[in-house]
Amino acid sequence: MKEYKAEDIRNFAFIGHGGSGKTSISEVMLFTAGVTNRIGSVEEGNTISDFNPNEVERKISISASPLHVEWNNTKLNFIDTPGYSDFVGQVISSLRVVDVAVSVVKSAEGVEVGTESTWDFVKKYELPAAIIINKVDNEHSKFDETFDLVKDRLSSDATIVTFPVNEGINFNSVVDLIKMKMFTFGEAGSKSVQTEEVPDNLKEKAEKLREELIEKIAESDEELMEKYFEEGSLEGDDLLRGIKNAIINRGFVPVFAISASKAVGVNNFLDFAQSYFPAPNERQAPTAKLAGKDDRVEIKCDENGEPVLLVFKSLSEPHVGELSIFKVFSGKLSPGLDLQNTNKNQTERLGQLFILNGKNRTEISNIFAGDIGAVVKLKDTHTGNTLSSKNFLVVMDPIEFPEAVIRGAVISKSKGDEDKIASGLHNVHEEDPTLTVNYDPEISQTIVSGQGELQLALAVKMLKDRYNVEVDLVEPRIPYRETIKGVCEDAEYKHKKQSGGRGQYGHVHLKLEPLPRGEGFEFVDAIVGGVVPGRFIPAVEKGLKEIMDKGILTGSKVVDVKVTLFDGTFHPVDSDEVSFKIAASQAFKKGFLEANPVLLEPIYDITVKVPEEYMGDVMGDISSRRGKILGMDSEGPFQIIKAKIPLAQLYKYSTHLRSITSGRGMHTRQFSHYEEVPKEIEAKIIEEYNKSKEEN
Repeated sequence: MKEYKAEDIRNFAFIGHGGSGKTSISEVMLFTAGVTNRIGSVEEGNTISDFNPNEVERKISISASPLHVEWNNTKLNFIDTPGYSDFVGQVISSLRVVDVAVSVVKSAEGVEVGTESTWDFVKKYELPAAIIINKVDNEHSKFDETFDLVKDRLSSDATIVTFPVNEGINFNSVVDLIKMKMFTFGEAGSKSVQTEEVPDNLKEKAEKLREELIEKIAESDEELMEKYFEEGSLEGDDLLRGIKNAIINRGFVPVFAISASKAVGVNNFLDFAQSYFPAPNERQAPTAKLAGKDDRVEIKCDENGEPVLLVFKSLSEPHVGELSIFKVFSGKLSPGLDLQNTNKNQTERLGQLFILNGKNRTEISNIFAGDIGAVVKLKDTHTGNTLSSKNFLVVMDPIEFPEAVIRGAVISKSKGDEDKIASGLHNVHEEDPTLTVNYDPEISQTIVSGQGELQLALAVKMLKDRYNVEVDLVEPRIPYRETIKGVCEDAEYKHKKQSGGRGQYGHVHLKLEPLPRGEGFEFVDAIVGGVVPGRFIPAVEKGLKEIMDKGILTGSKVVDVKVTLFDGTFHPVDSDEVSFKIAASQAFKKGFLEANPVLLEPIYDITVKVPEEYMGDVMGDISSRRGKILGMDSEGPFQIIKAKIPLAQLYKYSTHLRSITSGRGMHTRQFSHYEEVPKEIEAKIIEEYNKSKEEN
């Protein structure tokens, strides 16, 4: 298998709203470059990148899929990423290892919420970018309007490189402003392309747009600017160097007109990517931490350097094991090479190395700096881990995934499946780190959290398909807290038991007082004169902690209470630690109910991003969820609403928000604090708890 050096590699990822055509463009590129002998279709479920059964069934991308073609002796690595926000983690990890982000936009619909949310990552990571306006063959195509939206909402540096000659259902030609030629494409699948001069009726438009393009390039470099003013244009090496530098410096975002379904304009994009997208060694080298230190070092893209790679994706394959997909940032990899996992301080030996096109793996002898590859059966290496040479121990910065916006509790349908469920969910998390799993002892439930309802549903489906275990996904219990607002001056309890032989005796007087929110529990030993011997005091405290963990009103943890043990009595024979534990817990229970007990609920800060036209609906919905709106801000055509909402009102909120905003609303959430539950709601919660206790 042919091996490529950094200067002959280009790495980019297709990002954008769901259904914009990223997978279809990838298919046409694979076909055009001769990797496949037919163009696969998402509708027919036979594309190279959407090979997972769930992707085929649902006709959407769920997992990022690394692909590659050779074009003009250059290897183009490209990643087809999902467009649904449930799978945003796949986009984030892919953008970490590419040199250009290519946003795909639908010509009729324009800039959609998924376009903007993924573009936010482009800005955050300061990535060079390009934009494809796809589906120009749609009868409602609005290429010029969409381009204006792109300039307005994504980047003012967006500049047309190819524009449609005849957009709409007859679209088959583009004008390429770099080559100043018109390209007419035959039927999809024919690979027929005719090149001719720009027709007279389009010359003026083409010359004007080319001038805008050259000006944009010249702006990015003083030397080129001078040359442009002197000669009136830029040609040859000046243009090549200028375009590359302008893309690297993020001063130029090329825009292409394409129809993936008709395979129109894809060749021009391939030519441009090969000629002008930066090679991995042409961009600023990333830095990493030296293992065990705070010092940072540059990781130069040099095949002669010490090997450093970052695993950005893991796949668990039946009969194969875990496949770790990585980018080589430095050095050269070969099978049998020993590297150190610097995140876990473990040695890993590389087995067979592969390059991927979807599920198709091709074995390769060496992978050089700048390239993307895969290896199977690493012992304990996962997404986000760095492997490096033992002579150069470094840790690449972690991949930062977003906080979860939806939670569900996993309930096993059969007893004894708990281990299988835990193992299966662990593997699901390895494949998509935005899906997290944890057992919450406070509510005694296994909680899966993620970015959307579909993501959680697919995790449950995978448990059934792969591990043959069935679970229900239900609303998680709310981790309420209990506390007091009043003071109980004297909560007394005497535990006395006599049943022949040695009895039990413990007697305490407690004072209960509220503490400021967040203070937890304070125990004060105010015993004078040994009325309760010192050896029993720890048992009193232990009894208090145990009852506080179990709760009084709803079985929820008691917090922010100060308890003072100020009196009691003991029996020289019958008193023991167990007796004082029981006495303390019963006295506490009695005193707690007398000290104006209240239920507290977790409140979350939420930030909602919606188009302006949905703002009223969203704010009304927040109010109906007992939410408090804290403020609003605007970000382009979007409104940012900040609010506080009880966790009890946030179950499946992300799904509901998408529903009331036609899929255009997004939100993030973070725990804020605990607050009193309104009395009428508190009464219902206590009633339901007592009812469930009786039933059980």
